[in-house]
Amino acid sequence: MGSGEPNPAGKKKKYLKAALYVGDLDPDVTEDMLYKKFRPAGPLRFTRICRDPVTRSPLGYGYVNFRFPADAEWALNTMNFDLINGKPFRLMWSQPDDRLRKSGVGNIFIKNLDKSIDNRALFYLFSAFGSILSCKVVCDDNGSKGYAYVHFDSLAAANRAIWHMNGVRLNNRQVYVGRFKFPEERAAEVRTRDRATFTNVFVKNFGDDMDDDKLKELFSEYGPTESVKVIRDATGKSKGFGFVRYETHEAAQKAVLDLHGKSIDGKVLYVGRAQKKIERLAELRRRFERLRLKEKSRPPGVPIYIKNLDETIDDEKLKEEFSSFGSISRAKVMVEVGQGKGFGVVCFSSFEEATKAVDEMNGRTVGSKPLHVTLGQARRRW
Repeated sequence: MGSGEPNPAGKKKKYLKAALYVGDLDPDVTEDMLYKKFRPAGPLRFTRICRDPVTRSPLGYGYVNFRFPADAEWALNTMNFDLINGKPFRLMWSQPDDRLRKSGVGNIFIKNLDKSIDNRALFYLFSAFGSILSCKVVCDDNGSKGYAYVHFDSLAAANRAIWHMNGVRLNNRQVYVGRFKFPEERAAEVRTRDRATFTNVFVKNFGDDMDDDKLKELFSEYGPTESVKVIRDATGKSKGFGFVRYETHEAAQKAVLDLHGKSIDGKVLYVGRAQKKIERLAELRRRFERLRLKEKSRPPGVPIYIKNLDETIDDEKLKEEFSSFGSISRAKVMVEVGQGKGFGVVCFSSFEEATKAVDEMNGRTVGSKPLHVTLGQARRRW
């Protein structure tokens, strides 16, 4: 079938670009090795190994682009989980539009898998329920971690798999099969459930002299404890936080209500429910995303930093002083309560412009003060 032929019945339009994703690749696999592996399946447009934009080290996946969709489909159906460089690879249709993947629709989660079940076995186990877009057993250096993900092309196929496979015994292990949940959703469920049952309390912001016995004495007033621990560094010095585990939820809740915000030896304690790992990871992801969006909103360019600014210099005057050296995307004087703090930043469009500004303006008197001008680090955009 040529690339210009009409779409046959049942063929999904998004697959017609004839590109395959190749995952779980050995780090030593090259574009040439991919080409030689897939060329017998049909004429190729190109192969590509994806690499880190900074280190250029391979990321463990790549793409094979065929000339004709029929050849790509033949490769997908007959070459999936073949070996290259001694390691089995995973094939799936390349999907430039990642909205389906990000939506989670059709994605299921499987846990309590026997370690002998690999990607190939999982694929054939679940392919009976519908067309699979991707299928992956999560592994580390010791092999399977006992859980996996299968993404079907429809919600109906995913529901069929859950209905038939949840609770089934595979290699004498009863597996759980359920709808995939994003980490934020799972963290919210854990948080809601744990608030009504928690017994582990997190304590921070106490002095260096606090030890396990003193912490236990402080918290035992609210009920019997199972464990009390002040966390210390490698030298034995307190890190200023610890954990108290009670026998009952009521005791833990009372300790949080009474001790949070209490002053001990001049320090105000933080006392709260100890978060589960999934909650902490979700919070870190939220913080990272906020930082990423904040960084993305900043204008690109090469910054220079200016210190010892005269109090009369504002954003407009700062931009005016430096505009002769090139194109400026940002000029900002840092202020506090309406008063300049004596330093600012100017972003140029190129490294050459920024360097010239530093050379010319460092030490020059503007207003009544000599400037101190240094070169910042350019933001990278890949």
